[in-house]
Amino acid sequence: MAFMLSLLMALVLVSYGPGRSLGCYLSENHMLGARENLRLLARMNRLSPHPCLQDRKDFGLPQEMVEGNQLQKDQAISVLHEMLQQCFNLFYTEHSSAAWNTTLLEQLCTGLQQQLEDLDACLGPVMGEKDSDMGRMGPILTVKKYFQGIHVYLKEKEYSDCAWEIIRMEMMRALSSSTTLQKRLRKMGGDLNSL
Repeated sequence: MAFMLSLLMALVLVSYGPGRSLGCYLSENHMLGARENLRLLARMNRLSPHPCLQDRKDFGLPQEMVEGNQLQKDQAISVLHEMLQQCFNLFYTEHSSAAWNTTLLEQLCTGLQQQLEDLDACLGPVMGEKDSDMGRMGPILTVKKYFQGIHVYLKEKEYSDCAWEIIRMEMMRALSSSTTLQKRLRKMGGDLNSL
C-alpha cells in the first residue's frame, strides 16, 4: 500500500514537472472568464453616459500597481485576488441587484466567483510565506482603499442609476487592468509559483 502511494505521488510530481505547483495555474479558461466578465459588464450598460457625465469621479485606480509592473509574485497574486473579491462584493449586494438586469448580474457574479476559486489554489501557498506578509499588505490596502472610495461614492449618490453607470465603467477599467496582470502572470509560464 505504501509503495502504491509513493508511486502515485511520483506520478503526480512528474506530471507537473519541475517548478510547477499543484493547482496554481491560470488556465485558458480563466482568461476566457476574465474576458467574459468584461463583456458582461459592457452588456449591463442601461444608460447613455452623457446624462451621467456630471457624476464622473476619479476613484484613483492604482493602475500601475494593478497591471503588475512593480509587483512581486506574492503581491501580484494577492492584488489580483483582492481586486476580484472587492469587485464581486460590490456587485453582490442588494443595492446592485436593484440597479442591473438580474440575469447579467448573476452571470457576472458567477464568473467573478469562478476566477476567485481559480486563484484560491494560488493563495494557499503564498499566504503561508511569513516573510512576505508585510510586502503584500501595502498593495492590498491600496486596493481596499480604492474600493472603499467607490462604496462611499455610491452611498453619497444614494445608489442612483447614474452612480451605478459610473461604477460600471470604472469596474470595466479596473477589470481590464487586472486582466493585464493575469496575462502577465500567464505569459510567465502560467505557473504563478514561478514568477
